[in-house]
Amino acid sequence: MDDPDLRAALARVARVPRLLVASDYDGVLAPIVTDPAQAVPLPGAIPALTDLAGLPDTAVALVSGRARADLAALSGAPPTVTLVGSHGAEFAQGFTVPLGPEQVALHQRLRSTLEEMIDGRPGVWLEVKPASVVVHTRTAPRDVAAEVTEAVREGPAAWPGVHPTSGKEVIELSVSSADKGSAIDTLRDQVSADAVVYLGDDVTDENAFARLRAGDVGVKVGPGDTLARYRLPDPPAVVGALTTLYELRRTIAR
Repeated sequence: MDDPDLRAALARVARVPRLLVASDYDGVLAPIVTDPAQAVPLPGAIPALTDLAGLPDTAVALVSGRARADLAALSGAPPTVTLVGSHGAEFAQGFTVPLGPEQVALHQRLRSTLEEMIDGRPGVWLEVKPASVVVHTRTAPRDVAAEVTEAVREGPAAWPGVHPTSGKEVIELSVSSADKGSAIDTLRDQVSADAVVYLGDDVTDENAFARLRAGDVGVKVGPGDTLARYRLPDPPAVVGALTTLYELRRTIAR
């Protein structure tokens, strides 16, 4: 690892009695690709998480905007890695707060309205999740992407009960208020973690970075403003950092 400050932070956090290591998926363990269905983890990424999860008093989680079932299928993560989908709304037991009839109806209305809005717009497509609908514009002409994004923000994103989140070439409209920050709080409490390491690359990960406490380690992957104290350039560097953390904690656990 090239960053001595990050290595020192990992060495420090590796010594805590109970550690939680959590990470976003896309852009962190898997490179960003045009077709999200093809976003497979980098070689070594899931084995690094699996190794960490096998250490004593070490919990590991993936926290993603993807639907939890989609995250499980794409990542291939073992049962020892906790999967949290829909930006913190979906845990293994289901939604953190079950959707009520009004939210279900709102979700259906969002889907039908957005389908009409993007009809005939080249390169724009919808991803329907259990608690949200995502408008993808990555493959659209730039003028079309800008027009659709503005229309969504001024329209359905402003509806009562809708929680919009903007990411990289996407805008997600959710009927749940859960976010990655609340997911980190829940995971920390579940495993009684003394410290948290969180790695993320997107705007949505800032909610998680905002919930980190003194003694935690936040790592921003890639460029952009961030609340995280540390930074890695790309997913391959993430694999290296996770491997370093494993070696540091494994040595201490002996």
